[in-house]
Amino acid sequence: MKPLKSTPALRSFTRSLASLHKTPPAGKSPTAIVMLNMGGPSTVEETHDFLRNLFSDSDLIPLPFQSFLAPYIARRRTPMIEKQYGDIGGGSPILKYTQIQGEGMAKLLDELHPETAPHKPYVAFRYARPLTQATAQEMKADGVTRAVAFTQYPQYSCSTTGSSLNELFKRGKAGEFGQDVSWSVIDRWGTHPGFIQTDQAVAQNIENALAKFPESTRSETVILFSAHSLPLSVVNRGDPYVLEVSASVSAVMQQLGHPNPYRLAWQSKVGPSRWMGPQTSEALKGLARIGRKQVVIVPIAFTSDHIETLYELDLEYIKEAQELGIEAYRSESLNDSPVFIRALADIAAQHLREQSSNQCGPTSVQMGLRCPGCSTPQAYAIYSVLTL
Repeated sequence: MKPLKSTPALRSFTRSLASLHKTPPAGKSPTAIVMLNMGGPSTVEETHDFLRNLFSDSDLIPLPFQSFLAPYIARRRTPMIEKQYGDIGGGSPILKYTQIQGEGMAKLLDELHPETAPHKPYVAFRYARPLTQATAQEMKADGVTRAVAFTQYPQYSCSTTGSSLNELFKRGKAGEFGQDVSWSVIDRWGTHPGFIQTDQAVAQNIENALAKFPESTRSETVILFSAHSLPLSVVNRGDPYVLEVSASVSAVMQQLGHPNPYRLAWQSKVGPSRWMGPQTSEALKGLARIGRKQVVIVPIAFTSDHIETLYELDLEYIKEAQELGIEAYRSESLNDSPVFIRALADIAAQHLREQSSNQCGPTSVQMGLRCPGCSTPQAYAIYSVLTL
């Protein structure tokens, strides 16, 4: 992606950021903190719509003849995925946890950065309710004129955060958020000091899982980090996700301060194309083959429980490990952890302070560089939404 060029619209946007340090007048519209995520069906009945939206997104899963194949794949997979959601209680809890996180973060933000108070969280899911379109309508009704797009994926990928930002652009260009909304973006935070603080919660969850093993053999336990995989076609064009997940793993292990061996594996591969590996299932088989008997599985790229943790990790991989003769436990997700909610507030507060003092642009420096192999014309269209 090319860096932002100075334009009258961009200069106007920058001036609007400079005014944020002023004490807001009474009755001021809220500063929107728009929490971007994939989402998940809250009920089993929503599963088909979720899958149709997911497979229709070429940023996430590029398919030939996508407009025809996506509905077909969604219909074929719906019965199986409905059963999986039934097995974990009838739906995904990701909306519940995102709302808890957002409400807690907003309250802390009012104290940490009163200059932009009041702050209001908005949830914008990519594939499940509330979809970005509905969120835009809510923000427009609230009269929002200042918004921060806050990705809830700690590590950036064109297929996740990039897709959500492109959806914001599409809705913004259509005027669905209202007129004269000033945007900035927290597009990644896998190495942010607030995320390192969060790693104390991750590390504590790992400690709790390690404590289930005998002290005499605890140090031999393999810590197996698991992150959602990507098609190799996305990785090979230069997507930074693999690098950023690896950096997060290193940060967690440094915080943990244990001598345990560890590895990073990948999960949730879909379709016949080649994806980043090793897959978590294959990693477990490999560990069993070399005689490892104790494993803690850590969901490093998921901050809230959803089907990838509650079904894939808890019901599939843990069972598979047991069948391989491995005693395995999963470390808990962050969910409603107060430490994590505080970290989200710290990340947002620092962003708002930097914006108020013009210490940074509307996005991170990394957002100014397109993947070297990218050939998608609409990639990173969020730059346009910043100047609507």
